[in-house]
Order: sequence, then C-alpha cells, then structure tokens
Amino acid sequence: MVARRGERIPPFIVMEVLEKAQAMEREGHDVIHMEVGEPDFDTPRCIKEAAHRAMLEGKTHYTHSQGVRELREAISEHYRDKYHVDVDPDRVIVTNGSSPAMLLLFAALLDPGDEVILSNPCYACYPNIVEFVDGKPAEVTTFEEEGFQYRPRDIERRLGKNTRAIIINSPSNPTGNLLEPEAMEEIAALARRELYVVSDEIYHGLVYERKEHSILEFTEHAFVINGFSKLYAMTGWRLGYLIAPPEFVRPIQKMMQNLFISANDFVQWAGIAALTEAREEVEAMVRTYDQRRRFLLPRLREIGFGVAVEPHGAFYILANARCFTYDSYSFAMELLERTGVAVTPGIDFGSGAEGYIRFSYANRLERLEEGVRRLGEYLAARGPANADV
Repeated sequence: MVARRGERIPPFIVMEVLEKAQAMEREGHDVIHMEVGEPDFDTPRCIKEAAHRAMLEGKTHYTHSQGVRELREAISEHYRDKYHVDVDPDRVIVTNGSSPAMLLLFAALLDPGDEVILSNPCYACYPNIVEFVDGKPAEVTTFEEEGFQYRPRDIERRLGKNTRAIIINSPSNPTGNLLEPEAMEEIAALARRELYVVSDEIYHGLVYERKEHSILEFTEHAFVINGFSKLYAMTGWRLGYLIAPPEFVRPIQKMMQNLFISANDFVQWAGIAALTEAREEVEAMVRTYDQRRRFLLPRLREIGFGVAVEPHGAFYILANARCFTYDSYSFAMELLERTGVAVTPGIDFGSGAEGYIRFSYANRLERLEEGVRRLGEYLAARGPANADV
C-alpha cells in the first residue's frame, strides 16, 4: 500500500501540461511552449567552461555538506554588493536546487500542525511541500487589482498561535509582480520570536524598470531561498542555496548530510563563475526578456485576456481569462489541443487564480508572435464563455 504522503500530494499541473505537449511533439505537432518557467537560453559559456575545468581538476567528489567554502563566500559577497547586507558564509547551505532548500527549511522549522502563511494565488509547490512535512498552509487572499500582492494587515489578521512562517515571493511566480518595499518592511516587522519570514528570491535579477529587495534588508529573522536556475539559465544544473538564521544551520546541515550528502562538486564551481563572470550574458538575457514582455502584454489584451497590473519581474504574466472560461484546466488543455499553444492553468496556483492563465515568455520572440496569432484566431472563432461560466 502506498503511504499517505505519496497518495495525497497533488500533481504539479504545469509539468503535466508540459508532458502532454511533449507527447504531441513526438507525434509530429508543432507546439509553442508558453507554459513552463524554463529559460530558452543556453547556459553562459563561462559557466560551462568553469564546470569543465573543475571536472578536469578532479572536483568530482563529495564536498562539505553546506557547500564549498568558495561558493558560500561568493554568495555572501553577492548579497553584500547587491543588497548591502552582511551574510556570514556559515549561514549558507548549498543545495541541489532551490526546491530541496525549501524542503529542508520547512522540515527544520515545522512541527506537525504548524502553520505557514502563503498568498492565494502562489507558487504551486509551496503548499505541497508544507503539507509534505505535516505543516498546514494558511492562505491569505490577494487581489487582481493590486497585482495579487499581500496586504500586510491581512497577514496580521491571519496569524495564530501555531503560525511559524510567512512566505513571500518577489518577483512572483505566477504573477511576475514585485512586492513593494514598504509592504516588505511591514511584513518583516511581524517576524518575531517563533515567527519567521521565508523569502523566495529565485527570480531576483529578472526585473524590468523596477528594483527588487531582499528580505534581509529589513530583518535578520528570516530565511532566504535562492538559486541559479532562472537568472543564469541553469535549470538542469540543479544548484540552489538557503540562507538560514544561525540556530537553524546545524539542524539543516544534518538533514542535508542524511538526505543529499552534498551538492555536486563541479556544479558548485560553475556557480562561482555564474556569480563572478556572467554579468554581460545575464544582462543581455534580461534585456531580451523585457523585449518579450513588452510585446506580449498588449497582444494578450488585444485578444481578450485581462492584465490589471503590469508585471515587472520574472518571465510570467497571469492573465484573466474569465471572459472565456472559469475552468482554467480544461481551457488550457483545449488551447493545447486546438492551437498547439501550451499554457498553464491558473488553478495550479490556487483557487484565487481559477479562471486565469499563466503565460511564460521564456521563449523566442518569433515563437511568442506565432503563439499569440494562433490563440487570437482560435478565440475569435470560438467566442466567449458559455456553459462553463
């Protein structure tokens, strides 16, 4: 018999859309991918060369369970240079991607029944990971006209005796919106005693016309989750990290030792190159993402989708599709089957995003142009929602 945790964990719907799209491609269909948050760029050459050098130099063994000292020092320097905060390298735990960092964090922070506040909508895996370690997600409703960002007063109302953490994600997946620094400061002020802020900063650097802020600018009573997948086009390298309060470092390190041993040796040296050598390539990628964002926003509005607040980060647009449907999963599958355009149903991100579709612009501009053309033609012929409203 399968254990309950294996039975109860829901699927990550965007991956199911991707897998269906890939099956269609194997059958010969031309699919345009606007569903997955996967940079279409190749990893910068300097990063690949650093990994190659590291392998040739024999860096192919276990490392310190927290990661090689040089990478932890580079991460510390990155946070000092960008956010003007001091991070002791001993507070950094390098992981095999940011998802394991999240799992280790909540396993160390939560006892059964402890609550974690998260926004609705939010990144699909947050509640799943919290429940996996027997915690309880505590949702706070957010609103389209405010860019689906927290109202700190609503968080404060939701706090209870078992609340242990508040998750923030700025820039956000699925919305691409940034949390205002004033709101971050108010949320940071709530963190005290046994309550911590958990800041997912994986989309930092992918920001247009605005400036992102680390939670560490406002409080030390916080965890930071970050990694290399998005900004450096390193999704397949599986390299992330966690910055933890000092009292949590040893417990998390022990779990890292038991569950993962260490992140890959040569990949960590590639991470150093990403932080210290890849600036020009990264800036070029960010400029290209912004060009795609500027193209896609008005086109989506033209073909009937609503975007109340212009996103300024990541590579996502969460668009209101309620003039077409209130069943975002069926609608996404319909669009994939009828147009060959893969998109993510809003329901993947919580009940607050039902009737919405997330579009990723991590694809070439000419493919986005073709995708919007196909969607526009199909939706014009299909017409508005009917029985599924």
